[in-house]
Amino acid sequence: MACWRSGDPIGERRFATVFADQPLKLECGEHFGPITLAYESWGELNHTRSNAILLLHGFTGDSHAAGSVGPGHGQVGWWDGLIGPGRPLDTNSFFVLCPNAFGGCHGSTGPGSLAPDGTPYGSRFPTITIRDLVATEIALAEQLGITTWHAVVGGSMGGMRALEWAIARPHAVNRLMVMATTAYATAEQIALHHAQIRAIALDPHFRGGDYDQDGGQEPRLGLSLARSLAVLSYGYEREFAGLFHRRPEGDNNPLSHGRYAIEAYLDEDGDWLAQRFDANSYIALTKAMSHHDVGRGRGGVEQALTQVKARTRIVSIRSDRLFPPRLQLEMAQALRCGVTFTTIDSNHGHDGFLHEHRQLAPVIREMLG
Repeated sequence: MACWRSGDPIGERRFATVFADQPLKLECGEHFGPITLAYESWGELNHTRSNAILLLHGFTGDSHAAGSVGPGHGQVGWWDGLIGPGRPLDTNSFFVLCPNAFGGCHGSTGPGSLAPDGTPYGSRFPTITIRDLVATEIALAEQLGITTWHAVVGGSMGGMRALEWAIARPHAVNRLMVMATTAYATAEQIALHHAQIRAIALDPHFRGGDYDQDGGQEPRLGLSLARSLAVLSYGYEREFAGLFHRRPEGDNNPLSHGRYAIEAYLDEDGDWLAQRFDANSYIALTKAMSHHDVGRGRGGVEQALTQVKARTRIVSIRSDRLFPPRLQLEMAQALRCGVTFTTIDSNHGHDGFLHEHRQLAPVIREMLG
């Protein structure tokens, strides 16, 4: 499979089981449990357990936020340059915890996990929401004896979770930093998500979501196409223009059955994602983001945001097309706690929160101070 499975090298992962005695009641009404969460951590908890930072990854991220490539980890940590002794997330002072999201495919329970009957959940995996993901993280924190976070930090889908944390457990979050995210999914975002899900579902190997039964093939072509659609929604126009300049790949003439360089890039990037991520997890987490709305059942978005008590830093990326700056401005205007709004420039569009370490480093240090 394209994701981590029991029996693979665990690398730096640790595992916790939550909702073992009493299943979690999901927002969809189903009960689900037990749930395993994979997580990684850096630094040490102090004796009062008051120096913990919860770091929440984006959509296709995982718990490996820092560290090198090695057994169990196919790539360098996604925030490797920002975590460690003397770095902005200074492990001499802080205990940094990063869990793999419930529904993911890198050690936490997800659609590829084995159901009680011994076969993968596949199409039977329930509909989950950002609040369900946070419910499992709350249970993990309780198991680790952490009642208060010095800070909760997240970008994109991780920012959705961080914001939900600050609303659901306002007195447990002292500082909040959300990057390239939103308080609710817009119609355009839901439409973009739908197109990606359709691309996967139309792959002939998808088999209604049960492709990993009986040794079937994975729907990698559909997943690769979904990734390409996602990348095009992130706002890479400046980066693409600078890298490719409408050039053909190599010496090929695209009019003679060749390819443009940007076409080759999208294919390679999509294939890379399809080799390290599970299609059903992609769908489950995409739907969770489509369902994201902090105002659901709370009197609306503005009313929900008044529940945040944390000192808040909102980071916006000017070139982000998926979660444009206006959505972060809406959050800043609705929050009644102390809010600092920061805008950064990036040729990486939405993914700027993963790449712009130099710009983010002073922002993180100030937020934690």
